[in-house]
Amino acid sequence: MKTISIEVPDEIKVPEKDLERLVKVELALRLYQKGYVSLGQARRISNLSKWEFLELLSKEKIPVNYDENEFKKDLKVIEQL
Repeated sequence: MKTISIEVPDEIKVPEKDLERLVKVELALRLYQKGYVSLGQARRISNLSKWEFLELLSKEKIPVNYDENEFKKDLKVIEQL
């Protein structure tokens, strides 16, 4: 995984303890929305569970790109229950 560093202006009033989490979540949302990453990749970037990320997508009104591979993975999980 690549590491990046960014400068954040002091005027941005996000508590420092929340900044890294916020940036990761926003990056994951936008990369997913633009189709650069899959649902699984986006949730790993954001450090959220699949269900937390799906809930966030709904809240942000971002449609879920549910492809055949995702469906097959979910079907296997359901069959194992």
